[in-house]
Amino acid sequence: MEEKFDQSKVKKASFGQLMKRIGPGIILAGVVIGPGNITTSAMLGSNYGYSMIWLVIPIAFMGITFMLTTYRISMLTGMPIIHAIRHYYGKGAAWIVGIATFLSCLFFTMGNITGSGAGMNLIFGMNWKLGSLIMIAIILVCYFTKGVYSKVEKLITICILGMIVCFYATLVATGGPVWGEFGKGLTHWKIADGSLTTALAYVSTNAAITAGIYGTYLGKEKQWKKEDLFNGIMLADAIAHVLAVILISGSIVLVGAIVLHPTGTAITAPAQLGDLLVPFLGKAAPIVMGIALLAAGFSSLLGNTQRGMVLLAAGIDKPVELESKFIRWGCLFCIAFAAVICYSYGGSPTQLIFIANIATAIATPFGGFFVMRMIFREDVNKGLKTPRVLQICMVISYVFALVMTVSALMNYIPKLIGAF
Repeated sequence: MEEKFDQSKVKKASFGQLMKRIGPGIILAGVVIGPGNITTSAMLGSNYGYSMIWLVIPIAFMGITFMLTTYRISMLTGMPIIHAIRHYYGKGAAWIVGIATFLSCLFFTMGNITGSGAGMNLIFGMNWKLGSLIMIAIILVCYFTKGVYSKVEKLITICILGMIVCFYATLVATGGPVWGEFGKGLTHWKIADGSLTTALAYVSTNAAITAGIYGTYLGKEKQWKKEDLFNGIMLADAIAHVLAVILISGSIVLVGAIVLHPTGTAITAPAQLGDLLVPFLGKAAPIVMGIALLAAGFSSLLGNTQRGMVLLAAGIDKPVELESKFIRWGCLFCIAFAAVICYSYGGSPTQLIFIANIATAIATPFGGFFVMRMIFREDVNKGLKTPRVLQICMVISYVFALVMTVSALMNYIPKLIGAF
């Protein structure tokens, strides 16, 4: 059956079919756009101006590559990625990848808890730790009360869309970027002095192998078929994800470069995040930014915590259904554990969000290694044309991410340990 499948005979999906069949990439974009993404993007623009805007190019390249590679492997093997890793490389490899991706998501959860608290601080002026406790209580209600989450999710979606509108409106209000500087930053690829860890945090948030791995589990829920790999549906889904992430995070980088960089402002506190929107909203900027952080943190906290538990469950061969006891109670434990770690930190919440984002990079060296190996396996691609371009793109993406991760973490781990 596998050898008789002819990919050349698969008809391209119509635009209407594409819109109906894509989905996992959009869900993943909602998980990615959390407080950590907002904070790191703002730091990148405010600290380094336009000089690091070129990162959106490798992010687009890596993001699409990671997702298409994981999607292809999943469709051809009939298994989500971590299950495929167990099948081809054994339980030990599955455990390693499951735990690594889980830890990455756990660090992301820390950033989401802190970001929710920072949002409460901007809106109500309360201590960020107290604010995050209130949000955690609401999260628990959503986990155990039927129908609450769907209603809250709609409100959050509106808030996040409002945030996007505000950032683009701010771009217009400031007269837009200086196009000469923007073009220079886009074409001159260099790491600005002191920017390596910020660049890693930005890349690891926006182009993570974790998103592609989890996308294969969402794709299973979407009931994707092998034909969808060749009719454009999975490509459209990957592009939709990357485009949404770059349009949002890229606009925040530009606002930071336009509004804060000329003043020499380095973001170290939540109030400075509110300053990003002052040109458009004036005194209302801190409140709107607080709502944005709150909404992004809340939605990402729910989605990302579940993502981490699903990947861990897949690695250690436990049920991956969202309604299972392992996933549900595991999510609660993760939130509680992450909260304890957050509250033991004595520095600024924005700095903790930044540290957590850097730590999420640990998943790519482990998960990416096995994904890269599988895309080269002849038995995975049996009966089909060798995806030579995708293989080359995967190697380039993995090596780029690995070099950045190792370089930045060797420099930053001592600081991370000392922060606690």
